[in-house]
Amino acid sequence: MNTGVKIVALYLVQHGRNLPEDVDPERGLSDEGIAEVQRIAELAKGYGVHVAGIKHSGKKRARQTAEIFASAFRPVLGVHQRDGLKPMDDVVACAREVDSQSNLMLVGHLPFMSKLAAYLIAGSIDRPVLKFQNGGIVCLEWEAVSRQWVIKWTLMPTID
Repeated sequence: MNTGVKIVALYLVQHGRNLPEDVDPERGLSDEGIAEVQRIAELAKGYGVHVAGIKHSGKKRARQTAEIFASAFRPVLGVHQRDGLKPMDDVVACAREVDSQSNLMLVGHLPFMSKLAAYLIAGSIDRPVLKFQNGGIVCLEWEAVSRQWVIKWTLMPTID
């Protein structure tokens, strides 16, 4: 339901399902991955999710995922590659740059996305707070009173 109120949030996304390296050395999205990301993007759009900008790691599968979300959300700040979102990049450095007012979507990889969520929610990369799925969205919201991030909702391709 779209109430007309824009929620300010940080959206974390693990790229969609990708092809194996022997099929595509750059490991782009599989047909299944494309379909799942398109479905999640349309569902989120239908719920009134507003994304102002999308940043991705630059790896083919993350870029493709970001582009699919961009086609649904049409972010005013566009889609851009961002350093620091690859699987083993420094989570703390990225977390320091997160803006609680930007409605930003970050598209990256595991274990980075899981560790980033854990750091933002629990203050430690070693305390997992949820399980990501390829192409799913984890929406975090900044609680101004408690001055911490909380998980507002998740939208995943499957329930398993």
